Amino acid sequence: MRSLFPELQPRVTGMLLVGNGHELYYEEAGNPQGKPALYLHGGPGAGCSGQQRRYHDPAAYRIVLFDQRGCGKSRPLGMLEGNDTWALVQDIEALREHLKVDRWQVMGGSWGTTLALAYAISHPSRVTEIILRGVFLFTTAELEYIYSEQARRRT
Repeated sequence: MRSLFPELQPRVTGMLLVGNGHELYYEEAGNPQGKPALYLHGGPGAGCSGQQRRYHDPAAYRIVLFDQRGCGKSRPLGMLEGNDTWALVQDIEALREHLKVDRWQVMGGSWGTTLALAYAISHPSRVTEIILRGVFLFTTAELEYIYSEQARRRT
């Protein structure tokens, strides 16, 4: 099994005002001249973590992470108003423009896979490739499993 790249700290952090009272926390790590790679965290309700910076080679990639609306260091925490899939897709595009990225690789984990697919479908000319880890498509069967007694016994 391949191990993760070494731990690294963000090179840049910031906040991006996206509307409806939401401000997104974002960070960049790795090579500022490298291939842009966006990681979309799971959740909804989670946030980005230092481990997610370790999925890409920091010598080769400009690694971008952000906390989705209402998550992590984004403000206001837990706010659901104006917070839906298509608002998040717009946020990704606003972040891409803010960071002056032409095209980027998009990687997602769990709920982030759904968001990666929605973004790629909406903005195909801005995506170089998609990497999906732990696919979660928010189907009725998946939701029923997550909230089932069987799932609680496994954790």
